[in-house]
Amino acid sequence: MTTINVFDERYDVVVAGARAAGAATALLLARQGRRVLMVDRGQYGADSLSTHALMRAGVMQLSRWGVLPQIVAAGTPVISAATFVYDSEVLTVPVKSRDGIDGLYAPRRTVLDRVLVDAATAAGVTTAYETALVDLEQDAYERICGAVIRTANGDTRTIAARLVIGADGLYSPTMKLVKSRTIARGCWSSALVFGYWRDLPLHDYRWYYAKGVSAGVIPTNDGLTCVFASVPSAQFAEHFGQGVGRGYREVLERAAPDIAFRFSPYAIAGRLHGFAGMGGRLKQAAGPGWALVGDAAYFKDPLTAHGLTDAMVEADYLAGAVAEDRDESLMDYAADRDRRVRPLFDITDRIASFEWTMDEVRELHKQLARAMADEVEALRKRMVETIQA
Repeated sequence: MTTINVFDERYDVVVAGARAAGAATALLLARQGRRVLMVDRGQYGADSLSTHALMRAGVMQLSRWGVLPQIVAAGTPVISAATFVYDSEVLTVPVKSRDGIDGLYAPRRTVLDRVLVDAATAAGVTTAYETALVDLEQDAYERICGAVIRTANGDTRTIAARLVIGADGLYSPTMKLVKSRTIARGCWSSALVFGYWRDLPLHDYRWYYAKGVSAGVIPTNDGLTCVFASVPSAQFAEHFGQGVGRGYREVLERAAPDIAFRFSPYAIAGRLHGFAGMGGRLKQAAGPGWALVGDAAYFKDPLTAHGLTDAMVEADYLAGAVAEDRDESLMDYAADRDRRVRPLFDITDRIASFEWTMDEVRELHKQLARAMADEVEALRKRMVETIQA
């Protein structure tokens, strides 16, 4: 996909960010018949830090939008079970075939983001890479009415729009420009180091918990498996400061010894990646003429690997609110979003504390499963209502 430098003066919607959340939102809006401009400061098909795992609600959305076959065709392995390991106790939960899907998937971002961008482009979205949103326009009533963008060659353009959506990540410029207030903050955060292992003979999600540490195993594309080792953020330097590889192996030995014994620098494709952690936050999701989606709007600790599913779900709800062409609908969406996501947000924050016994973290996972089941049931109801309408 080539970078464009020619834009119309007006679009219905400008979306800042062409990753999973932005591309999904742009796709849905274009299918409503909206004229959408999507800009991204990065490049088409670039990789991104991610835990990759999609939960049922996320896979349901990809199936509903008709893009799941492309994810499968890219060689993304199907996940038919999730295994939880609490010290030496092992609990395996099969993934039931339902809602038109045979299992779960954890696509690399080079696959997922590209599939969504391609689908958005096919739906009529104009996409410009190496192009950043740098400012916003307001009308006399202080309603956002456009975006100022800067292209790869340094030119700036002012684009009029009925709505500007920030899907530009954790450090979102759009979030800062609209002065989105913080609705809630997490009290805890986890730090992760992860790498992509070759030829690891596992085909399920695996989540490991031991005293003060955790690990995850997530099969993804190209025969690779994402394996992460996690500790409380406050202990990141203690565990990894004397050498990331050494600390990674030591944490895996404590959390997932059945995985750690296979460790070898030669088993890793590329290098190890680290994330020192950041507390969860729930930001105001919408205001007059603007909205946020993805990590810009709602970030929770990655330890429960629910972030990509959040992006898929919220893109759908936001697009539904935009369809009504009323600022009041956006405000209703924002209030509903706060209510819907709070249980998952609070449970994840508690798990990220590492202040639990094995009995307590098992109970937290039961609560998490119930919250995810409620999320799926709400989506099923939403799909039925959409068909009936």
